[in-house]
Amino acid sequence: MLKLTNVSTRYGQIQILRQINLEVREGELVCLLGGNACGKTTTMKTILGLVKPFEGTVEFLAERIDGLKPAAISHRGIVPVLEGRRIFPELSIEENLFMGAYLRKDQEAILDDIQNMYTMFPVLKDRRKQDGGTLSGGEQQMLAMARALMARPKLLVMDEPSMGLAPIYVEKSFELIQRIHQEGISILLVEQNANMALSIADRAYVLQVGEIVLSGSAAELQHHPGMKKAYLNTAI
Repeated sequence: MLKLTNVSTRYGQIQILRQINLEVREGELVCLLGGNACGKTTTMKTILGLVKPFEGTVEFLAERIDGLKPAAISHRGIVPVLEGRRIFPELSIEENLFMGAYLRKDQEAILDDIQNMYTMFPVLKDRRKQDGGTLSGGEQQMLAMARALMARPKLLVMDEPSMGLAPIYVEKSFELIQRIHQEGISILLVEQNANMALSIADRAYVLQVGEIVLSGSAAELQHHPGMKKAYLNTAI
C-alpha cells in the first residue's frame, strides 16, 4: 500500500534520513519506533509531501507520490494525526469534525460519520458544542483521531499520539488505535513508546540516527536484544 524505497532526505546540508526502506501493506498496523531526533517525524513529513527526498521514491497504491504536494497526497487517502493534536481550538468539537470532512461532498454520509464518531468517542458527543481548546490533552487526542477519520482515510499516519498524555489517556489512546485498525483502516504509527506500540502492531521498524536498524514482526521485536541498543541504551 505504502512503500518507501531507498529514501534519503536532508535539511540544507544536514542529511536526516539515509536509504530508508519501509512498507505498509493493506490492513496492517505498522509502527515506526525510535528515540528523540532519530528521524521519525521527518519520515512522516516525507510521506505527507512536506519534505522532498533527494534520493529514492515514495509510492502509494503503486503510484509515486514523492513529487506531489501535500494536498494531492491527502486527496489520495493518506491522512495524518499530527504530533500535539493540532485541533482548531476556537472551533467547537462538531465544527472540528466537519473540518475533517472538508474535501468530501457526500453531505448525508458526513452526518452519518459524525454520529459514528460520537459512538466511538462518546465524550465528544457530550461536549459537541464545546470549544476544542477547552478539552484536556487526552480528549483533544480523541478529537484529532475523530477528525482524521472524518476524511475516510485509506492510510492513517499518526505521529507520537502518546506524547504529553497522562498514563490513563495513553492507554485509552492505544485502545482506540487498535479499534480503528480492527475497523479495517491501515495505520502507520510513529511512536517513542515501544512497549505500547508493539503490543498492538503487526510489524515494526526501528530508526536510529536516520537509518532503519531493526525490522520485523512486532512479536519478534518485543524480545529482540537489539531494541535497547537502538534506543541508545535507555529503558523501553
